[in-house]
Amino acid sequence: MASQTNSLDNVHAPAEQTHVTPVTIAVDLVLVAIFFYKMFGWVKSHVPSNNPAFVLFFGASTALCVTGVFWMAIQMFRVVLAGEKRLKAERAAK
Repeated sequence: MASQTNSLDNVHAPAEQTHVTPVTIAVDLVLVAIFFYKMFGWVKSHVPSNNPAFVLFFGASTALCVTGVFWMAIQMFRVVLAGEKRLKAERAAK
């Protein structure tokens, strides 16, 4: 049984230029490094151990996970912002 497709079923997003530049990568790296530093400073005081190696390991691993979520949030924000700008430009062109 062959499937029937409408012309609207295979709508593709318009080809756009990439929004990743060396400046955005540098800004992301700086923000992520600052966030990791702050989170590690806060998390290491909550590690229930007196052994400095354990405090370093568990504090860094916890801060790394939270920093990964922060990085994903930054990327999602950039995508939404670019989509909103494109939508606003399309509405202004009409």
